[in-house]
Amino acid sequence: MTSNLNHDEAVDRVEKMLTRLSINGCADTIIGGSLKKGVSGGERKRTSIGYELITNPSLLLLDEPTSGLDSHTSLSIAKLIK
Repeated sequence: MTSNLNHDEAVDRVEKMLTRLSINGCADTIIGGSLKKGVSGGERKRTSIGYELITNPSLLLLDEPTSGLDSHTSLSIAKLIK
């Protein structure tokens, strides 16, 4: 995250992103991988999108950001990216 934010601003930005991506319920859950179970595939995808969006980039390249997500979540992600 950008260094010009103080701790409270950074925490606030992260909490807002968690809410906008509907992943605040798994905020303290390990991501996991092939050897350790963690969040679901949809939660993992939304986490990676949030990780990229949190810094408010001027350019964002995503490869099929809504593949594997249900239609409601896909629409939410498309609106968030827009």
